[in-house]
Amino acid sequence: MKKIIFTDKAPAPIGPYNQAVLIGNTLYTSGQIALHPATMELIMDDIEVETKQVMENMKAVLEAAEMSFDNVVKTTIFIMDMGDFARINSVYGSYFDEQTAPARETVQVAGLPKGVNVEISMIAVK
Repeated sequence: MKKIIFTDKAPAPIGPYNQAVLIGNTLYTSGQIALHPATMELIMDDIEVETKQVMENMKAVLEAAEMSFDNVVKTTIFIMDMGDFARINSVYGSYFDEQTAPARETVQVAGLPKGVNVEISMIAVK
């Protein structure tokens, strides 16, 4: 049976979806963008700050499911400009041990919600 995961330490959904869904031992997260959870304002000072907010939001969702980045087995990164990849990757990489980092794809897209530059989703397993 599916269990809906919600925390007020991550941005509330802005549409008909949930922050994450747990099925058995597998967690499927929705994409996170750089919304500050308390104010719901975008944090877009620069791409590193934006990416850090995305990762902190994701950390809160994982913790609400009693998991951590160690449980993540797959990520998807959507970015507006592949020229930002190195800086996004640097921040993203700081949340994982390189030896046990998850599988990942990174895709440049034509547009993201609210005009953000990066969105990240994850799959994690207990």
